[in-house]
Amino acid sequence: MEIEKILGMVDHTLLLQTSTWEEIQALCVDAMKYGTASVCIPPCYVKQAKEYMGDRMKVCTVIGFPNGNHTTATKVFETEDAVANGADEIDMVINVGMLKAGNDAYVLDEIKAIKRACKGRLLKVIIETCLLTEEEKIRMCEIVTESGAEYIKTSTGFSTAGATFEDIALFAKHIGPDVKMKAAGGISSLEDAEKFIELGASRLGTSRIVKIVKEL
Repeated sequence: MEIEKILGMVDHTLLLQTSTWEEIQALCVDAMKYGTASVCIPPCYVKQAKEYMGDRMKVCTVIGFPNGNHTTATKVFETEDAVANGADEIDMVINVGMLKAGNDAYVLDEIKAIKRACKGRLLKVIIETCLLTEEEKIRMCEIVTESGAEYIKTSTGFSTAGATFEDIALFAKHIGPDVKMKAAGGISSLEDAEKFIELGASRLGTSRIVKIVKEL
């Protein structure tokens, strides 16, 4: 697979608590140079990054990150604020506790509320696969399909594990035809990236692929 094709599916990501504007700016420069799908950055830098890059690169940010157990109202406000600041894409974290308690209606309603707040922007739903049973992952495939969100995403990268090939294969069996897949967390090689794409992922959340390409 051509490296340019892989790069075009990468959400070039920097979400560390210690991230400075200088580091975010360098991320943006690399994203524009190597033609990634977007930069995925903390909400506090969305406005600055959008002003810096304009329409040259999409800006993605995170909502309810990384734990997901904010109130729905808080997540909706975060989303509205991100959109007002220029975010092109939103990656939200579900309330894992509500899912585990069997409160699927809460999870679905929350995703729908955030989708409305996106005002047409792309919404990716992070389900944190490493914390879920297979049955819960399948339920989330059904919930995301019903919600109208564009993507189901494996992981925040801040929990006990990241994306696995098995989870993307499972998603592919259970999501609706209009839902796409994003693998994120722990993608550390071009070979891994290519495998995730072959399994059906159309976005990859990673900081390492661009670094690898730069070294090449």
